[in-house]
Amino acid sequence: MNATRRHALWLLAGAAATAALAGVAPGAAQASAKRPNIVVILIDDMGFSDIGCYGSEIPTPNIDALAAGGLRFTQFYNNARCSPSRAALLTGTYPHQAGLGHLEPVDIPGAQGLRGRLLDRVVTMAEVLRPAGYLTAMAGKWHLGMSKGVGPVQRGFDRSFASPVGELYYRNQPQRAARKVVIDGRDVPASSDELGKGDWYSSDLFVDWGTKFIEEARAKDKPFFLYLPFVAAHFPVMAPPEDVAKFRGKYMEGWDTLRARRLEKQRQIGLLGDEVTLPPRLPNTYDWDKLSADDRDRFDGIMATYAANIARVDKAVGDLVARLKANGTYDDTLILFMADNGGNAESGPDGRSLGDGPLGSATSRIFVGMNWATLSNTPFQYFKHHTQEGGIATPLIAHWPRGIDAARNGGFVREPGHLVDIMATVVDVSGARYPAEAKGKAIVPMQGVSLAPAFHGDAITRGKPIFFEHEGNRAVRDGRWKLVSPFNRPWELYDMQVDRSETRNLAASNPEQVGRMAAQWDAWAAASFVDRWRESYNGPKGQRQNWGGGETPERPEAMDVMTPELERTLKR
Repeated sequence: MNATRRHALWLLAGAAATAALAGVAPGAAQASAKRPNIVVILIDDMGFSDIGCYGSEIPTPNIDALAAGGLRFTQFYNNARCSPSRAALLTGTYPHQAGLGHLEPVDIPGAQGLRGRLLDRVVTMAEVLRPAGYLTAMAGKWHLGMSKGVGPVQRGFDRSFASPVGELYYRNQPQRAARKVVIDGRDVPASSDELGKGDWYSSDLFVDWGTKFIEEARAKDKPFFLYLPFVAAHFPVMAPPEDVAKFRGKYMEGWDTLRARRLEKQRQIGLLGDEVTLPPRLPNTYDWDKLSADDRDRFDGIMATYAANIARVDKAVGDLVARLKANGTYDDTLILFMADNGGNAESGPDGRSLGDGPLGSATSRIFVGMNWATLSNTPFQYFKHHTQEGGIATPLIAHWPRGIDAARNGGFVREPGHLVDIMATVVDVSGARYPAEAKGKAIVPMQGVSLAPAFHGDAITRGKPIFFEHEGNRAVRDGRWKLVSPFNRPWELYDMQVDRSETRNLAASNPEQVGRMAAQWDAWAAASFVDRWRESYNGPKGQRQNWGGGETPERPEAMDVMTPELERTLKR
């Protein structure tokens, strides 16, 4: 029996039971059948291996518990960058189709997909679920066009507590981006007691507001959809200094030792097989053994701050789960946990550790940098921005006590998946209808497939490849094969069944396979509003982030790789 049929029967059974209790005919209750609550959790700038159940040494017991009671996807993908991933997740379309092939500030006159906001040719998950009877809510980072008049209120959310572009951790942060939130379309200073009295940390704050919205749904006897996009762990990486102190000294072994240890753990828990190898660090990263004692201490402090940040996300997730259990909605709630891109190497090999306050405080300025991002993305190469696995591979955990077969708990799903599949999955399990048009205009159809068959051990059926483009970096994933090309570079071909870390380029020996997949990418790009990427879109020459050339330096010497986005942030 396929998954859609199973879910239909599950919904029908719930309707019949509800009808029997109410003393009405089953047919009368069928339209209001009990549907699962849905919580979609998105982490910002977190690498593939940064949680315990994906190999990390960072303690994440609450997230790990979701994996133990649900499913882990081993080959799930995002779009290598913040706004493009959020657009794909919320609309079920590729980012260019949604209008966000790049970040919100990148609005190119005459472009098809680089418009810096969600366009009317797509609908959001909230716009699909609200007509199906859900209370739709979000608490966290938006970054989908609020500066252009496109916020949660305009895109189907009944309730919203939104940080326009993220970077918000504390009440009195000095950065401009962190000075306000938008509550149901209304600007509120971050220092206002309306957000929360006393000192707060945003991971906790978002869960508090999300809980408030859940209780509103329960009061109205509605199922809820909660989108919970944390700002963690985006720069400037912050965590309470007392939490940072717990991790100080734990990273003095260096990135190479810890990277090897993470891969070994990934093998031991069954996440990856023995065929996966650990590629060498890219050139322009540092040899830990050649660093001075002061440099090692500085890098340890940077990673301790990042680890504390991830651990605080885990605490917040634990609080959310405890509240779902307390109010009786836990068993009926589908929780999906994922990240928007790979680990972030912005600021280059040195990373950044600035500011006049303790590490992690509101006045500190921590950027993890290239070396620790290599650890975050174990066992993959490259980072956020790139379409190699290090830029696009994300954990995905699915947890749903009444919707995932108990025999599957703690198991793995090894078929490839993508953020565009989340919409299709939500439509499938909720019984909602994805429309053919909105506001009187035809819209882009869903591009993904439902992941729900995996909840019962069935195969995920995908009839076409998965595609990627960001800043001219391209990729196609079709079954075991992956074709990938950095900006203005030739296509490379990898057999992901035996070489997930992309160490053996097979393009020269498989020209027909390369040609076939390259033609697939060209056809997809032409039909999906993908604009040809131009160097000028990234600002002045030299500001791109394609690391990998040159000799390996022995110690930090101001090798930061700047981007317009980072430069604006540093000037705030």
